[in-house]
Amino acid sequence: MVTAEISLYPVGTDSPSLSFYIARAVESIDSKIKHQTTPMGTILESDDIQDIFDATKTMTEIIHRLGVKRVEVILKIDSRTDKKQTADDKMKSLDRYLKGA
Repeated sequence: MVTAEISLYPVGTDSPSLSFYIARAVESIDSKIKHQTTPMGTILESDDIQDIFDATKTMTEIIHRLGVKRVEVILKIDSRTDKKQTADDKMKSLDRYLKGA
């Protein structure tokens, strides 16, 4: 199972607000990839790391097609082969320790 977080930063737009560009990029995510958008990035989940790379490429290209000449991309990947663990599973594990503290 692969869990990733992607943050995209369009550079050189006419406005300090980037939500329009991010919304278009998020809309391009393939339906086979589970995703959750947060204020600081989008969490992607797939059984295949190539799906994550493909989504990253597509999201970046969408922003470029909207006229943005430069996009900074930050991609963090957690790839696990010992067990299938979703982002929700990771949060439940963390919560278990936080509640016990």
